[in-house]
Amino acid sequence: MRTIRVETSAATILLTEAPEPKVRDRQTGEIAKDTVSGEALMTIGVVYIEEGESSLIKVTLPESGVSEGLTLGAPISLPGLVARPWESVFNGQQRHGIAYRAAAVTPAAFPAVTGAAA
Repeated sequence: MRTIRVETSAATILLTEAPEPKVRDRQTGEIAKDTVSGEALMTIGVVYIEEGESSLIKVTLPESGVSEGLTLGAPISLPGLVARPWESVFNGQQRHGIAYRAAAVTPAAFPAVTGAAA
């Protein structure tokens, strides 16, 4: 399926779950690897806020893309964020969703508030 670039310049993205290894097989504990580079993959939880609406999403990224200095609840940047629609059949049930992937996660600053009283 096609990947869709996510424009984040007008959004505030807050870290809600610290980076942890992405598990490929829950029974064996096998860690997911990037199919091209073979690098271990990580997941983070974020709240994506734009135009007064928010969404909780999970984002997958390579282990090397996890920056130091990340703080839960703090704003982050997700360079190279893309969305990929997916669908599958599991135990006879059709499932679908959107998978998010970024090249990295780095600390960011809260956006400046315009028109705020001093």
